[in-house]
Amino acid sequence: MQGAAIYKENAMTDAKVKYEKAASPIDEGWWESVLAEENRYSTTTTQRMAAPRTEVRQEAGKESTTAQQTVNWGQIKELYMNDRIIDLMVTGHNRGGLLVEGDGLFGFVPFSHLVELAGKENLDRNHDLEPYIGRSLRLKVIECVPEDGRVVFSERAAQSEPGKRAELFHSLHAGQNVCGTVTNVTDFGVFVDLGGVEGLVHISELSWGRVTHPSQFVKLGGTINVQVLDLAPERCRVALSMKRLMPNPWTNAANEFPIGSVHAATITSVLSYGVFARLDQFGVEGLVHASEIPHEEGTLLKDFLSEGQSIQARVLHLDPSHHRLGFSMRIG
Repeated sequence: MQGAAIYKENAMTDAKVKYEKAASPIDEGWWESVLAEENRYSTTTTQRMAAPRTEVRQEAGKESTTAQQTVNWGQIKELYMNDRIIDLMVTGHNRGGLLVEGDGLFGFVPFSHLVELAGKENLDRNHDLEPYIGRSLRLKVIECVPEDGRVVFSERAAQSEPGKRAELFHSLHAGQNVCGTVTNVTDFGVFVDLGGVEGLVHISELSWGRVTHPSQFVKLGGTINVQVLDLAPERCRVALSMKRLMPNPWTNAANEFPIGSVHAATITSVLSYGVFARLDQFGVEGLVHASEIPHEEGTLLKDFLSEGQSIQARVLHLDPSHHRLGFSMRIG
């Protein structure tokens, strides 16, 4: 019995560590989301999370390093500060998006900021990006960092009228609740158009519970309510949150779902060592270890349990400070 208890605790700890590693800080999440290639070609979740951070940033940097000596930074800054739209020619593409230039300007358009490809499934980078070469795109500068030789453009941002960004940044403030339209869903979070400025709901700000992928919570083109977490007008960044619109269920966990209490829950994933289940009323998730699931010896959990299945869960372990919760399906 003691060995089972230790195994159970280790399994819960491992699952929690994996989740916490996936929840990157807001600024890093911003860079990953803005320059991510939606890396759908990797074979594991870990590869999808890691590749854009190094590979795409390096590729964008290669082009920018060459351009650093010739780019008219005064013109770039003027375009950015005045939120102007400019037409540039697509001259190539890399793993992260398109390379554009024209009239002494050079830059990069992330895959996630192309209007026609936002939300598209089963992407093939060469097949989908190759037709852009030779085309002229209407773009806005969304990031300008001369010291790093980086210029980032967005086709999606150019859909709003010139000057709209400055107007919106002037009216927004941290803590404000606003409504927006989902313009893209990536592995790292959700882009939301606030009416001329796009903000990002990082994956860690979607829910107080565990999030496998942002598509669990939003749909492309859908309207959602969000809270403004942080503003960086000089870098055209707005950090948003969905979970902050709701009370933090962990704050009063000892009273709301104390040890021994039984609640309706929904299975969110089935693993070899147990299942994760979300409390329907509170939105938090915990692990039901296999030893706490009544079943015949030799029977696989996936044979009789599935995602979306409703169960009754008894709270077995509770650690609000670490957002850790353990359940049992042995009710009687």
